[in-house]
Amino acid sequence: MVASDASSSANDTRSERAQHTPYATEAPRPVRVVRDTRAWQLQVWVSFALAVGLCAVGLAWLPGLALDRAFMVMGYVFCLSSVFVLAKAIRDGEQAQRERRPETPFWRLVVWGGFGVAMGLTAWGLLRMDINPTYRAYLGVSWLYLVTTAFTLAKTLRDRFEADLAERGQSH
Repeated sequence: MVASDASSSANDTRSERAQHTPYATEAPRPVRVVRDTRAWQLQVWVSFALAVGLCAVGLAWLPGLALDRAFMVMGYVFCLSSVFVLAKAIRDGEQAQRERRPETPFWRLVVWGGFGVAMGLTAWGLLRMDINPTYRAYLGVSWLYLVTTAFTLAKTLRDRFEADLAERGQSH
């Protein structure tokens, strides 16, 4: 009875592996590649360009000291770069989870921390400046518009990259 339990266990394990492991004799499954429409891609790029333009105009005409203006420009650039890094880290983390690969835990802390610091310092700089509340609101809204359009642009670019890889039959 012990021998039959062991053999049934081995058979169960083999059948489980067969369900999860594709064999060379199986025909490749066709891959359906879904792409964003050209209208969507155009809208994403136009929105991002508009956000950059609105921020540039707001920062160029920012009243006050040149040091305040420089601080705000650095804050906006820091936020913009941290958005792209965070978007990539999130997508890579999801892919690692799907493939059951380990991920560097400290990297997640660095990326989220960098994004939080960028957003926090920029908000602090914007709130502490001695400017008209309407101008502050303009800068705040254009800044948040820049951040959201940057996330959308990062996703659109990554989707296009993955669709290109899928069409060539490669994986990343």
